[in-house]
Amino acid sequence: MADVKPIHRAQSAETIAFGRDFASTEAFKSLFREGMTLVEDAAAYLDGPGRDEARRLPRLSALAYANESMKLTTRMMQLASWLLVRRAVAEGEMTEESATAQISRLRINKNEIPVTAAQIKGLPKRLIELIQHSIRLQDRVAHADTIMKTAAESEPVIAGRNAVALQHLLLRSAFTRGEARP
Repeated sequence: MADVKPIHRAQSAETIAFGRDFASTEAFKSLFREGMTLVEDAAAYLDGPGRDEARRLPRLSALAYANESMKLTTRMMQLASWLLVRRAVAEGEMTEESATAQISRLRINKNEIPVTAAQIKGLPKRLIELIQHSIRLQDRVAHADTIMKTAAESEPVIAGRNAVALQHLLLRSAFTRGEARP
């Protein structure tokens, strides 16, 4: 077999680990900014216009609003925690072991009862938009988390011999993400 050499980062003898290094990429930084902006937007809405809109809702819609706003708040806290922990690791403020312990306590994957059309019917448009955006963000974070966990558990990729295995791993993780949905 030909001489097989590890894939290296520029100016580093360390083997590339896509999942582990994801938090250092522009894609993660963009995900982080989007997540933190959504947290701020949701908080501003729920504490301001959302509170006023909830007061004007009929009783059943007001109960649905309270339930969905609580789920939204919880989802946003979980996502913000994941993003902050991953950023702390990328910036060297936290070890991977400590991050793994912190993240194991979070509920990134969906495990809540989905919202039905009947429940959404009476809710304010802005709340529905925030819920939908937070669920899309949750899907993306769960996917990134799966890739990062899988990469942490796998062997380093060797150019030539295991490059195809990496592609299989990435494809498998992309398609298994959809299977986890309720």
